[in-house]
Amino acid sequence: MSEKRIVRSETAPAPFQGAPYSQAIAAGGLVFVSGQLGLKPGETTLEGKGIEEQTRQVLENVKAILEQAGSGLERLLKTTVFLADLADFAAMNSVYADYVGVAPPARATVQVAALPSGALVEIDAVALAE
Repeated sequence: MSEKRIVRSETAPAPFQGAPYSQAIAAGGLVFVSGQLGLKPGETTLEGKGIEEQTRQVLENVKAILEQAGSGLERLLKTTVFLADLADFAAMNSVYADYVGVAPPARATVQVAALPSGALVEIDAVALAE
């Protein structure tokens, strides 16, 4: 059984408001990426006010974390997309499609009551490790 390894990328935001979680954990040949918001590294405000800009930044954060773990978006197995409003589904989905390519991962998309900092979207992910 492989060891649990904390993944930390300086090119993705640190845990939200210093909360006690890791950006990702690599173990057992997999990388588990914590939910990412549309924050740029080192900033506390969301990237853009629209769903497209926030989705793009979220996926850039997921990409940076996966790359730090020796993985990448092409190795995604499963994502969960949390939307503040399902009316944003089509716009989010369009940006998402640009990132996941022709072999997209399994995915669940749900509407939630609210997301931190008034975010419109949050995405977590599981991918194959290196």
